[in-house]
Amino acid sequence: MTEDFLHYLWKFGLLEPSLTLTTGEACQIINPGTHNTHAGPDFLNARIRIDDTLWAGNVEIHISASDWYRHEHQKDDAYDNVILHVVYVEDKTVKRKSGEAIPSLEISGKFDNLLLRRYQTLMDNKSWIPCASLIGSVDRITRNSWLDRVLVERLEKRTKEINERLEFNKGDWSETFYQVLARNFGFRVNALPMELLARSLPLNILAKHKDQPEQIEALVFGQSGLLSAKSRDSYFLKLKSEYDFLKKKYLLENMDAHLWRFLRLRPSNFPTIRLSEFAALIHHSSHLFSKILSIELVTELAELFQCQASEYWDDHYSFGKLKKGKTKKLGQAGINLILINTVIPFLFAYGKQKGNPEFVDRSLKFLEQLSGESNALIRQWHELGMNTRSAFQTQSLLELKKEYCDRRRCLHCAIGARLVRSNW
Repeated sequence: MTEDFLHYLWKFGLLEPSLTLTTGEACQIINPGTHNTHAGPDFLNARIRIDDTLWAGNVEIHISASDWYRHEHQKDDAYDNVILHVVYVEDKTVKRKSGEAIPSLEISGKFDNLLLRRYQTLMDNKSWIPCASLIGSVDRITRNSWLDRVLVERLEKRTKEINERLEFNKGDWSETFYQVLARNFGFRVNALPMELLARSLPLNILAKHKDQPEQIEALVFGQSGLLSAKSRDSYFLKLKSEYDFLKKKYLLENMDAHLWRFLRLRPSNFPTIRLSEFAALIHHSSHLFSKILSIELVTELAELFQCQASEYWDDHYSFGKLKKGKTKKLGQAGINLILINTVIPFLFAYGKQKGNPEFVDRSLKFLEQLSGESNALIRQWHELGMNTRSAFQTQSLLELKKEYCDRRRCLHCAIGARLVRSNW
């Protein structure tokens, strides 16, 4: 037995209709209250009829009544207005600070045992997701409406992260966007060093050199630590000379080069190439965040991120190592990932903070217009019949897997909750 399951029974009204307290009074659930996922009682503002008296207040749920004392609720004022203690087993009488016993409802044997069996089957399932063989039986309306909600949860989580960083940057949206953009330009493998680079190289310094692409590239490569090595390569020496001067001018401290990962990456994804592309983006996109706020077409948005590494990298992947010539530029899949993971969360967060639903709606519209990610995880969803047409759906499925399926939070998921109540 788990408290999650008891919460589920209470929330969805799955207890038998005729209930009596452990002290013999009739108990009728008028309104179970609002499920509280934060600190304090489990359900808030419930309405319970005990015999002929209607009570309004909070409800706390435990497996054993003695858990009240184990969790030390008797010391917490937030539990003073609990009107009903719902327990699977009452092994102890629970009292308020005043010494008055709190009404107790023991629910062992007061629900259909099939519900528990179905729940345990999901919990014991070792498949890729607990409901892998059953999800197709859930109606499309339930699935789609739940995925809509999960997507908003994902964006709200990103909004919280953005707001924390925004506070650190004293409300500077452009600087905050630049830092998160840099992180996502590292495409997971080099996300951390890209973020550290952006934090060590403020946007206002780069802005002073926006018309001098070579100086921007020198600042980016210099701060990365990749100019600290020894090389006779003429372009390397040129960048190093520029950087040495700018480093002293701005009192900069470069990173350690060992933070960058090259191993098992395709040469086109080497940090050297990404850094040059990032420098090109900075050069061509002054006031980038302001431009993003003014754009209403996703195609125009994508055009902002069409960046190409400098000419030197046409026939190099590393300094001083000549390779067959090929222009290096960020591909459409990479641009889409930048839009999905950086631009759209920022539009959503900006709209939320400014109280402007236009930006929130635009972020969701852009997700519906963008192609979704194509990776092993999404392909596994497709095998279960959960097909996707856009990034709106792929982002929802990624969040569903991470926050619900992997954590076995089936009863908090509309799909899992429906399956526990269904015959199969």
